[in-house]
Amino acid sequence: MRIAFVTLGCRTNQAESTRLEQMISDRGHQIVDLSEGADICIINTCSVTEKADHQSRQSITRAIKAKTEVIVTGCYAELNNKSLKEKNPGIKVICNNAKCSIINLIPYNSSSSTLVNSGITRKRPTIKVQDGCNNACSYCIIPSARGRSRSVYPQEIIGEIRRLESLGFEEIVLSGIHLGLYGKDLTIDCNLATLLEEIINSTKITRIRLSSIEINEFNDHLLQVIQHDRVCKHLHIPLQSADDDILVRMNRSYNVKEYGLMLNKISRQFSNISIGTDIIVGFPTEEERHFNNMMTFLDSQPFTYLHVFPFSSRPGTAAATLKPIVPNAVKKLRVSKARELSARKKITFWESNIGLEHIIIAETLTENGIVGTTSNYIKVFVPMDYTVTPGMLVRIRIAGVSDGFASGHLVNNVQPPGK
Repeated sequence: MRIAFVTLGCRTNQAESTRLEQMISDRGHQIVDLSEGADICIINTCSVTEKADHQSRQSITRAIKAKTEVIVTGCYAELNNKSLKEKNPGIKVICNNAKCSIINLIPYNSSSSTLVNSGITRKRPTIKVQDGCNNACSYCIIPSARGRSRSVYPQEIIGEIRRLESLGFEEIVLSGIHLGLYGKDLTIDCNLATLLEEIINSTKITRIRLSSIEINEFNDHLLQVIQHDRVCKHLHIPLQSADDDILVRMNRSYNVKEYGLMLNKISRQFSNISIGTDIIVGFPTEEERHFNNMMTFLDSQPFTYLHVFPFSSRPGTAAATLKPIVPNAVKKLRVSKARELSARKKITFWESNIGLEHIIIAETLTENGIVGTTSNYIKVFVPMDYTVTPGMLVRIRIAGVSDGFASGHLVNNVQPPGK
């Protein structure tokens, strides 16, 4: 059978889809694009914003129009299970906690004696090590869709990384809905720092990248482990707002001063590290002074990029009832200003790397060269006049920055020292 995946939203969704792709491929089926005449389309939806809801509905409609069998899962499906079934009686809706059971809906292909493909389309696959969230941020509906924090035991994670190693992958991304809570629910004594140590000691994977971690979940032990040269020098630390009044209304567990102190400690400890953040613009009650406080803080801090989200009211959350609401025109203008700042910070950081050598993983191949990602999260285009295998490690020197990419040149070998 020909199976298509449509994955929306977070890295955790990406990790879940990647694992399902692999299991389906192992059963002798082919992973294809929806436009390539798929027999089944699996849609892993998102509901973090109103826009994500809209994209999820669009994807479902598109799959139905393609006359394929449709299986819908993910957070939008979890929160809208009944209405989805009523409006689309022909589709199957699978709850988040039963997502792995989708494999049971797809039989083995007994006519195939070999794997059709690896089942993994990303060259830097994501591994879900944790799910759920114990926080109660006033704007967020995800705890209702994902439940409380649940961690995967270390040995299961090690086994998955070794499997990916055997397939030739050089980097993995550890993800979770609330990654910093890793291990707190398990019956053994472990946390994110000890998990990283076990991965370093028990596998040979070249690069380990972390997804989002909350600022108050960093400690000296975790920072010490991140120093290891196999851990990518790239951290994503959500901020959401840089005004204490707004942070209180968001029900965040830190203030601006606490965030700034830890952020600068991290920046001083790691040279040339990429630090990104999330911010929400136009949160209810946000006045011009609140927004200006945030912009002043963002501009003064060592961020290398910002993920900027206009506030999206989620029914059932505390923030949905807050007044006054920021007008859409004001919100749009503030979003534009924040994204302009993000673009400037990204270019400044990339330009500071001109002349430096990096290792990239060949992710996207074109007729003229390759695009890959450095340890510190710079997208680099490198002209190549010979064939490079996708997923190959390539040593490059960054030469310039333009059109949303850094450009680089090949340096000597295509394998880093020790490989």
